[in-house]
Amino acid sequence: MYEQIASNKRKSFLLLFLFIILVGVLGWIFGEITGAGNIFVFFAMAIALFLSLTTFFFGDKMVLAISRAKPVDRKENPYLANAVEGLAIAAGIPAPKTYIIEDSAPNAFATGKDPKNSSVAVTTGLLSKLNRLELEGVIAHEISHIKNYDIRYATLVVVLVGTVTLLSDWMRRSFFYRSKRTKRASGSGGALILLVAIILAILAPLIAQLLRFAISRQTEYLADANGALLTRYPEGLASALEKISKDKEPLESANKATAHLYIVNPLLEHRSKLNDLFSTHPPAEERVRKLRSM
Repeated sequence: MYEQIASNKRKSFLLLFLFIILVGVLGWIFGEITGAGNIFVFFAMAIALFLSLTTFFFGDKMVLAISRAKPVDRKENPYLANAVEGLAIAAGIPAPKTYIIEDSAPNAFATGKDPKNSSVAVTTGLLSKLNRLELEGVIAHEISHIKNYDIRYATLVVVLVGTVTLLSDWMRRSFFYRSKRTKRASGSGGALILLVAIILAILAPLIAQLLRFAISRQTEYLADANGALLTRYPEGLASALEKISKDKEPLESANKATAHLYIVNPLLEHRSKLNDLFSTHPPAEERVRKLRSM
């Protein structure tokens, strides 16, 4: 567990570093194509640094806003609030803030930058379709993500993937407004630069998706196991995973950027071996099997 926590911390800062480098390269290419020169590199790096710091400190708030999550009312949902606090105490971390998403599809996620600054969000569908033992299993799973620092890395990916995708779109549009300087430079390496720029613009969305896939599916298995240890009842989480994965209602507030945060992929995609290979979540059936073998 402690090795996983240390690994997640390292990966978070490595992801920020790579993001800044990627934006710097894109800035240099953009400067060469438009004739803006190297000054655009510094401008792009400044933007990248600003976005990275903003994501690090406020990424969780962005995710909650995108998901339309609202703070829980203790009077309306006392059991949910008490369950989150109790399981956090059992895990030895501060109690995260609790949010509710008005959606009939059952699901949940955790977000934040560390255990002291974290949140757990559950849908109204989860509260209505799961019994108390199943609900505790799901919350314990999310509390484990918080304790293991999975949330920091996962939250960074949400915003940075979206930013990289926007940058690629920006570059593609810029090709239509290339300056005469770039055209004149085509005989002295300008053509090569343009080719690299086109390749980067096309591949950037793919790179963004690979960043999303880079979240190890092993973190889900680890959170399942830790969650089962917290509740001392693996069947609760196993039964919850079955119900959530078999539910046919799409989660309206989820999208491809935030899907990896949820306990079960909220996007109703066609199951195949290829999809399983590139999925950010392990197959629910395998997760259930492992839990029931504990």
